[in-house]
Amino acid sequence: MKTSKLVVGIISIVLCFLVGLQSCAAGLGNALENNGEIGGTAGLILAISLLIAGIVAICTRKGGKGGYVSTAFYVLAGLIGLLCAGSYSDLNIWSVVSLIFGGICAIATRKQK
Repeated sequence: MKTSKLVVGIISIVLCFLVGLQSCAAGLGNALENNGEIGGTAGLILAISLLIAGIVAICTRKGGKGGYVSTAFYVLAGLIGLLCAGSYSDLNIWSVVSLIFGGICAIATRKQK
């Protein structure tokens, strides 16, 4: 299970940059259209949470305290993304990926103890 947390952490850190760039573009589009949507901001929150959760998942892959912290970041970011996506439909995909990563980290942490 150490390997799964390591893989999820690395993929999460890489996805952080992709989601962040897309969110900046979506936020700029929302600002130019003046439509009042917050999908870009929610995407940036998701990107930052992916980065934090990925780092925590890598650091806690061998056990110890904080195993469920990455799960909490993944799940909360996924829920924020799903609730605030608006017209930024890719955010729904990244939110589901975040929820899946949260489930993987929760199972991996549970099996380590």
